[in-house]
Amino acid sequence: MSTVFGMLTAFLLVIGAILLGGTPLAFINLQGVMIVILGTFAVTAISFRLQEMISLPGNIWTLLRHGQRDPNEEAIKVLKIAVEARKHNDILMLERLLPRLKDTPFLMKSIQLVVDGAQPDEIEQIMRREASTASARHMRAVDFLRRAGDVAPAMGLIGTLIGLVRMLGNLDNPAEIGPSMAVALLTTFYGAVLAHLVFIPLAAKTEHCTEEEGLVNNLYAMGATSIRRKENPRRLEMLLNTILPPAKRVTFFKS
Repeated sequence: MSTVFGMLTAFLLVIGAILLGGTPLAFINLQGVMIVILGTFAVTAISFRLQEMISLPGNIWTLLRHGQRDPNEEAIKVLKIAVEARKHNDILMLERLLPRLKDTPFLMKSIQLVVDGAQPDEIEQIMRREASTASARHMRAVDFLRRAGDVAPAMGLIGTLIGLVRMLGNLDNPAEIGPSMAVALLTTFYGAVLAHLVFIPLAAKTEHCTEEEGLVNNLYAMGATSIRRKENPRRLEMLLNTILPPAKRVTFFKS
């Protein structure tokens, strides 16, 4: 929600400044849109495969929507499962738990491996590979957003140069000077807005979500491995706290 709220607020502030300052239509220029918006995506596409381009929006949306899980809450969830597993010592209990974990596919798969009887080392290896693959996929999205954030201002500069060349070539025709100057200025404006209100903030947020998702997935893998080894949940709490940031460490067992 903070991502959507922040982006909407930024755009509303820019739009508000435009509305207060004069005619909004003066900020709409088809040539500038073609040069900056379409040009940015075209140039960025050079660095990525078509299949990646198609899947990137969905990956970014999924990560921003589901990737923001509180590590503290997820650690407590893992510890509750570990306590129940040790208390009942029953694989069927874990199997009945699986449908309730659909909103956390990584944790569900980890517990499914425990139910299937996979060895602890095997569970750890499989889930770490899964986490590494997911992280690499999300970092590809970060690379795309950063690349687009670099290209947008450059396309704005190219548009500015085009407008200036047109203006200088038509100094003897005053009617052409205004439209040419509009292209020159608006392309810079479009490039700055795209880069600093869309691509760069999204890249930073996506990278943060990727790091946090990696931490949470690591918690899930450690929990599943500990459950499979039938370790004391108190030991699992200690292990989880070794990878949690100090502010997010859990105190599940009071004594």
